[in-house]
Amino acid sequence: MQRLQSKQALEDLHQHLQAAREKTERYISVCTGTGCLANGAGEVLEALRREIDSAGLDVDVKAAGAGLIRGTGCHGFCGQGPLVVIFPEKIFYQRVKPKDAASIVKKTLVNGEVVNRLLYKDPNTGEPILHEHEIPYYKGQKRLLMSANGHIDPKSIEDYIAIGGYQALAKALTEMQPAAIIKEVTDAGLRGRGGAGFPTGWKWADAAKHESKVKYLVCNADEGDPGAYMDRSLLEGNPHSVIEGMIIGAWAVGATKGYIYVRKEYPLAMDNATKAIKDATAMGLLGDDILGTGFSFNIEIARGGGAFVAGESSALMASIMGQAAEPRSKYIHATQSGLYNKPTVLNNVETWANVPLIIKNGADWYAGIGTKTSKGTKIFSLVGDVKDTGLVEVPMGATLREVIFDIGGGIANDRKFKAVQTGGPSGGVLPESMLDMPIDFDNLAEVGSMMGSGGMIVMDEHTCMVDVARYYIEFLSRESCGKCTPCREGLRQMLDILTRITRGDATMDDLALLEELAVVVKEASLCGLGQTAPNPVLSTLKYFREEYEAHILEKRCPAGVCTELIHYEVIPEACTGCYLCKVRCPVEAIEGKPKEIHKIDQSKCIKCGVCMDVCRYDAIKVE
Repeated sequence: MQRLQSKQALEDLHQHLQAAREKTERYISVCTGTGCLANGAGEVLEALRREIDSAGLDVDVKAAGAGLIRGTGCHGFCGQGPLVVIFPEKIFYQRVKPKDAASIVKKTLVNGEVVNRLLYKDPNTGEPILHEHEIPYYKGQKRLLMSANGHIDPKSIEDYIAIGGYQALAKALTEMQPAAIIKEVTDAGLRGRGGAGFPTGWKWADAAKHESKVKYLVCNADEGDPGAYMDRSLLEGNPHSVIEGMIIGAWAVGATKGYIYVRKEYPLAMDNATKAIKDATAMGLLGDDILGTGFSFNIEIARGGGAFVAGESSALMASIMGQAAEPRSKYIHATQSGLYNKPTVLNNVETWANVPLIIKNGADWYAGIGTKTSKGTKIFSLVGDVKDTGLVEVPMGATLREVIFDIGGGIANDRKFKAVQTGGPSGGVLPESMLDMPIDFDNLAEVGSMMGSGGMIVMDEHTCMVDVARYYIEFLSRESCGKCTPCREGLRQMLDILTRITRGDATMDDLALLEELAVVVKEASLCGLGQTAPNPVLSTLKYFREEYEAHILEKRCPAGVCTELIHYEVIPEACTGCYLCKVRCPVEAIEGKPKEIHKIDQSKCIKCGVCMDVCRYDAIKVE
């Protein structure tokens, strides 16, 4: 691997690699992100390679130093994987199986025909869509951070350099002083994407002003929110963008060592980042005397144990140092005394990946995207009761309705929208009346939620808000480190009250106590986990209080979720006596003969809901 000694050497290599890619304008991109791999994308990739070799199609392009097929990072449309896109036409095939490889190669690559059965069909019209950019899911996005994921092999530093990678680093090291870089990031308005939204430039400026021979940078890739995987996919699919951002940040603040803290559940992200560090070092883009400028900076992978609280900055640093992942009081900022008591800058994966874009395109370009106080784009993990799930990148200021309905296709099974939870387990639950609210840091905080790392969980009419609050408080209670009493004991007591409400055993006094506890935990906890943990309770009490009252006063769960407050009954006028519910009932609680109206024996019923699931005539109701 050639070691690059100057900015010009990097530019020469870029020109050579770019020319090689242009000779192979036609290529197949196969998503090999974690989600697609779990659905068999690895086997699809190998099957396509065998078919291409068998057809003799890859001889010329291999001679040019490239290839006809690339295993890339996550394309974002996770609910439709495995994904295969054929360039330059951008023909989009979804849910591809290894057996489809022969048809793709023979029909599309050789004969120029389309394999219609593999095309994506619009969930609302049923019409097949040929090109990736015409699919509503992609059409409504502004993909800056995710744009390279479908085009480069994350294990190939050459692929990253071919598309202009490390050009921003070369510019920063040879044309900009550290103070100018900090000013550019500040003027761009970049705010931390890890949850708090703290201005990145301010943090860097504070670290830069403290004199120390040793300073550290940390990339937080501990992302532990249920249903969230934005950072994982970026680090898996484009690790060099994160590394480049960190090196630029190191030059700006005078750091000498960096850590990428990756949770152990992310083995692919860890492997790809490890290889990226090794290759960047070998090429002279990382390590000693970067690009011959005399600046040196090293990065090391630190493995996290999977504790949710380790995502908190001081707990994360404690974990890197081999200590228990417990937060500390922040009367002294990490930018003054953090890792090993040295000035430390910590940002998450998405924040670091934004830095090369800002340096390359300028602060004015970046500040022109988004809202007045929240600049750039944000990647959201769109999951739950929505037709199209996956990663969505939109400008700050896009509305919830645009993300959920225009991009996500609306509510699955054509049910009614009820709520959306943003910001992970510590975020708030927002009702239908807020669908047209622009999404940014300040708007979400104002209505009792938060941006968080970008989780967005959509809920339909069959979701119980009390049960949702109970689920998140249970999760956070388990993940609390237990260091401070308000969080440790307060969350346990909140969980006990919520559990009793879902069972119909609570009183209105319990509801008042729950609300009081939530405020105390929020105001008295030591770290961000405890301070934001009550958000699911406070937001559901604010927007869905009638559901709490129905559980307590009427001993009824309006959504039909809390099993101890519901029972199933047969609707006589709708029952055809098809016998299916009786056959499927696991406890033989359904009585009746074929073609006669059935009845449910409530003394035997375990409220599993199987009868409702299998009934073809909507003859089962929940009371």
